[in-house]
Amino acid sequence: MDEAPVRIEPWTDTDLALLRRVNTPEMKKHVGGPETEEQVLHRHRRYLGFVPAGVGCMFRIVLSATGESVGTVGYAARSWQGEPVYEMGWNVLPPHQGRGIAVAATRAAVAAARTATLAGAGHRYLHAFPSVDNPASNAVCRRAGFTLVGETDFEFPAGRLMRSNNWRVDLPAAGERHLP
Repeated sequence: MDEAPVRIEPWTDTDLALLRRVNTPEMKKHVGGPETEEQVLHRHRRYLGFVPAGVGCMFRIVLSATGESVGTVGYAARSWQGEPVYEMGWNVLPPHQGRGIAVAATRAAVAAARTATLAGAGHRYLHAFPSVDNPASNAVCRRAGFTLVGETDFEFPAGRLMRSNNWRVDLPAAGERHLP
């Protein structure tokens, strides 16, 4: 399957409507279900603060041909097993799933994280933790170039453990060069 022609654009205040469109039982079935309006507003404020705080970047996924926003992708700093890493996540609205959009957007977001790391502002590893019961998100990881580290218990949402696959991308440190 060919990748969909998409671009990612940094999160702005106008993306709250997109976040609400993603917050459905269908879209959130693998991560504990939809959030309350208060939780959505808190998440939106966190996303807006990622870049100013230097902890990551959230993006909206945009179809290049139409300019339509069809999902979200981003990464943020966290501690994992005592080490600072990035954690990545994505959502693609149901009418646009199965077209390679998540893979293309995830690859673009990994490239953005790699750029931040090369500039000395990032972490060595980027992880994704999809549920072992989410074949679509695990396929995105595989197709986007992540390496499967193994299964783990991962807390998401807060206070709830889920069985997840731990996928990882090695981001080069500042001064390193990766050959194409």
